[in-house]
Amino acid sequence: MGDKEGFGDAVSRSEGDIRVFLALNALLSTVFAAAIVWGLSYLDFIAWSLLNVATTAIVLFSFAYLMSNA
Repeated sequence: MGDKEGFGDAVSRSEGDIRVFLALNALLSTVFAAAIVWGLSYLDFIAWSLLNVATTAIVLFSFAYLMSNA
C-alpha cells in the first residue's frame, strides 16, 4: 500500500501492446462511426450505408492513431 511511487514508475514506463491499442481503436472507431452516420442519416444529411460507416470509421481510426503518436 505504501509503494505508490513504484506503481507510478511502472505505469509511466509501460508501453502496452500495440495490438490491443489497434483492436480497441478499430472497435471504438467503428461503433462511433455507426452512431455518427446514424445521426446524420436521421437528420437527412447523408444516407445510412456500410460504405459511409466504413469511411467514417477509417477517418476516425486514422485521426486517433495519429493523435496517439503525436
